Amino acid sequence: MAAKKTAKKTTKKSGGAKRKPNAAFMKEMTPSPALAAIVGSKPLPRTEVVKKLWQYIRKNNLQDAKERRNINADNLLLPVFAGKKQVSMFEMTKLVNKQLR
Repeated sequence: MAAKKTAKKTTKKSGGAKRKPNAAFMKEMTPSPALAAIVGSKPLPRTEVVKKLWQYIRKNNLQDAKERRNINADNLLLPVFAGKKQVSMFEMTKLVNKQLR
C-alpha cells in the first residue's frame, strides 16, 4: 500500500515587496560618552552604531585570533564592555544597548 501524500499549502509573497526595517532599530539614539569616543557623539540608529563599532574592531584588529566570536577590549572599549577584557559578539550587542539613550 502506498502512503497518501498530503498537500501543503504554500503562500507566495508578492515578488516586488521589500522588507520594511523595524522602526525600533531605526530610531536615532544618543551614545554615552564612553561609546561616543568610538562612534561619535551625534544621535545614530542602533544599526549604524553596531556597524561603526565593527569598523573600529576590524581597524584595530581586536577580534580574537583563535575564537573569532570574541572581541578583545582596548582602552576605549573597556568602559563600553563594563570593564571586561573580552566579550562575545552577542554579549557586545547587549552591552552596547546599555550605552544608548
